[in-house]
Amino acid sequence: MAYLVIFLLLSNSNFYLSRLKYSGGDWYNDPSALVNLTEEVNRRLNLDISTQQQIVDIHQAWTLQVPFIYMTGHGEINFTSQEQEYFRKYIEEGGFVYIDDDYGMDAEVREELSKIFPHLPLTEISSDHIIYHWPYQFPQGLPKIHQHDQKAPQGWGIEMDGRLVVFYSYESNISDGWVNPDVHGDPEEIREASFKMGVNIICYAMTH
Repeated sequence: MAYLVIFLLLSNSNFYLSRLKYSGGDWYNDPSALVNLTEEVNRRLNLDISTQQQIVDIHQAWTLQVPFIYMTGHGEINFTSQEQEYFRKYIEEGGFVYIDDDYGMDAEVREELSKIFPHLPLTEISSDHIIYHWPYQFPQGLPKIHQHDQKAPQGWGIEMDGRLVVFYSYESNISDGWVNPDVHGDPEEIREASFKMGVNIICYAMTH
């Protein structure tokens, strides 16, 4: 039944996975990441999502009601108070945001999220959460894709009314495994883990 729901939601070729454009950092980093992930989602779930990447700012995301936003970069994030309000509205009206720290974003992500959701804490997501277990199994939680500071990977999130609405991967850098293989030279097993986790994230977002 869940796969049927995903098919009905994603089979429209006009559907896009959207990348968030923001002020401050290199939001445009690794441009092949979301395109390659979309291709893998199509192949693994027998779908036909458009592989044309949609780039939106947070006001466009809220206005267009895009269902999935991907956000990445290496450092500075500057949301105006109005953009913070649009971010909050986007989430409250059913949107989902996946943030992948490509190194150096952690302090900025936490500060911005605390302003946007002052009463909703960013908490570590337990390894028994469904996002790690469907359709692919990650019993230990997030896979480690890039070393960065050689810390254990962590998945953090914000929940609203029982729904995970923001998922933030730290010390994992899942999306680096989605880019063209000649960019980082990751071994195939690392790329496979990153794509599987990416599929899990999208499946969760589209069914919750």
